[in-house]
Amino acid sequence: MGETARAAMAEAGMGEIGMAEIGMAETGLGAAVVCVGAVVWLLGGRQSGARRAQLLLAGGGAVGSGPPFWREAVGELRRVRGRLRAEWWAPVAGLVLAVLGGSVLPVVAGAAGVPLLRRVRLAGEARRARERRADAVITLCGSVAGEVRAGRQPGEALLHAARDSGGLGEGQAAVLAAARFGGDVPGALAAAARQPGAEGLLGLAACWRVAVGQGAGLAAGLDRLEGALRAERDQRADLRAQLAGARSTAVMLAGLPVLGLLLGTALGADPLHVLLHTGAGLGCLVAGGVLEGAGMWWAMRIVRGAEAV
Repeated sequence: MGETARAAMAEAGMGEIGMAEIGMAETGLGAAVVCVGAVVWLLGGRQSGARRAQLLLAGGGAVGSGPPFWREAVGELRRVRGRLRAEWWAPVAGLVLAVLGGSVLPVVAGAAGVPLLRRVRLAGEARRARERRADAVITLCGSVAGEVRAGRQPGEALLHAARDSGGLGEGQAAVLAAARFGGDVPGALAAAARQPGAEGLLGLAACWRVAVGQGAGLAAGLDRLEGALRAERDQRADLRAQLAGARSTAVMLAGLPVLGLLLGTALGADPLHVLLHTGAGLGCLVAGGVLEGAGMWWAMRIVRGAEAV
């Protein structure tokens, strides 16, 4: 407290005893602040020291302050989502809607959606595996061409390239056995080309047959084959990028009914009660679900047809 304030208080009639009490209160408040600061510092130092010791004893590497609580929570949710298959979110959503709407119909609908979502997930995984195998075949062709240019024989070049690229897939054992012991390498390659995404092995088999039977350059043929396969892959990627807008639009339009339910709930209309507990609502729900499914199937059919062409 400043001298001006003390003088004003003295002029107002406050005696020396009152000013002494105020001074003691200020001193006590300052001591309390210092004590709280010391406790906080000691606790923080103790926890920091314990964390450093734990990380050092566990071999955790660099010692840091660690992520905040919300980041750890988000990471845990992501790990749970990664372990939980996509199709099992349908029963979870159905259970939430059943609790909110007071009906068992959302649970039944969520259970019925599990096989459909599993089929969609498996189709996506198969497509990604097919694309990875096609990329591996392209890498295999380039590797064999490089090994042949380095002076290796075709069989030896195929043995070295196949171990690194993995483009032969499940047919690798048969192809490598044929290459090692002088078997029918083009036939083994043609058999391995039946795998999804490994169709480029048919071109490798044709180049092998022409090179061995007519003495043509295997490296030159594989270079042209690799270029053709890369061009085809880039064309598919470009087409998929152009169709991504149409696919996203279809998904967004399919989600508009959910937005309508949220808006109705925000306005106090209780749309879940109307849909799940009245005859007209149930009829609208069934008709809307059928039309929604038909629209999504038709839109995805158009997109898949464009990709196939």
